[in-house]
Amino acid sequence: MSTQISEKISTLDELNKAAILLLSLEKPLAAEILSQLPKDQVEQVTMRIARLSDVTKEQQQHVFDEFNRISATLTPIQRGGLDAARELITQSLGEGNATDIIDSVSQSMSAVPFGFLQRLGADNLLTFISEEHPQTIALILSHIPQNLAAETLGGLAPHKQTEVIRRIATMGQTSPEVIRDVEQSLERRMRSIMSERMENTGGVQMVAQILNVADRVTNKGILDTLQQDDPKLVDEIRRLMFVFEDLLKLDNKAIQSLLKEVQNTQWALALKGSAEDIKEKILGNMSQRAADLLREEMEFLGPVRVSDVESAQQQIVDVVRRLEDSGEITVSNSGEENEFIT
Repeated sequence: MSTQISEKISTLDELNKAAILLLSLEKPLAAEILSQLPKDQVEQVTMRIARLSDVTKEQQQHVFDEFNRISATLTPIQRGGLDAARELITQSLGEGNATDIIDSVSQSMSAVPFGFLQRLGADNLLTFISEEHPQTIALILSHIPQNLAAETLGGLAPHKQTEVIRRIATMGQTSPEVIRDVEQSLERRMRSIMSERMENTGGVQMVAQILNVADRVTNKGILDTLQQDDPKLVDEIRRLMFVFEDLLKLDNKAIQSLLKEVQNTQWALALKGSAEDIKEKILGNMSQRAADLLREEMEFLGPVRVSDVESAQQQIVDVVRRLEDSGEITVSNSGEENEFIT
C-alpha cells in the first residue's frame, strides 16, 4: 500500500499537496512512503512539511479529492480482488458453488465491525477510546484483533482495565444495530478530531516525529540530503529528535527511572550494537551485581541480527518518550551542558 501511495504522491504537481497528504497519514506509514520516494523529492517534501502551518479543513479535503481523482485514473491491478477470486473459483467449482462462496466472502469483508480501527496502532486507538465508557471499550476490544486489543488494554488506567475485562467476560450477544451505532459514532468523532488536528499542523516538530519512527537508513538519508541545502533546518530537526544514542543526554536520575521500565533482556539486545560510552552510562547506573548479570547476558546472546538490535533500541526510545510525556524525566534538546549564573 505504501508503495502505491508514494507513486501517487510523486505525480502531484504541488509540494504542498504532497506535504498535506503525508501529514494526514499515520507517522510510520508516512515515514515508509518517504523512504520510497526519490532523494530529490524527499528533500523537497520534507522541507515543505517543516515550513507548513495552519492547514484548513478545506485545503485538506481538496487534497483528498484530488488524490482520489488521481487514484481513479490508475490502471487497476490485474490480480487479486473479488472478481479475480470469483473467476478462479468458477473455473474450479462451477458457477453455482462459486456464487455462494463469493457472496459469503463479500458479506464477511464488508461486515467486520470496527474494521477501520484495525489500521490504527494501539497508541492512536487509545487516544480515541480511553475516555469512553468501559462497556463501549469492551465492545470495541472484542471486535478487533487480539494483539491490538491486548496492547490497547495495557494502555488503559488500571481501574478501567478491570472494568473492561469484567464486561468482556460477561458480554453476551450484542445486536448488530448497537454495534453499528457505536461504530458510526466513533468514526464520526475520529474524523472530527483528525480534521481539528489538521487546522494547525506541519512544521519542524512534525518532521522530527516522522523521522523518529523512520528506519535508520531513511532517517540518515533524508537528513544528509537536507544538510547540503539547509543545515540550519537539519540542526533544528535534530534538536527535536531523540534517538538511542541520545541516552547520553539523560542524567543519572533519568537513566535510573528508565532502568525500572526496561527489562534486562531488552537492554542486553539493545546494547549489543551500541557504543561503549552508552554501555557504560547504563551499566554505571546499576548495582555491581545487576551490571555483571547484564554483561553476562550480552555475552550469552552471541551474534544477533542488526534489525533485532534496532528494534530493541527503538522500544527503549519509545519508553523514554513516554516517561518524558508523563513528566517523569526530562530530555535535553541539545548536547550542551546547562549553564548557571551565580
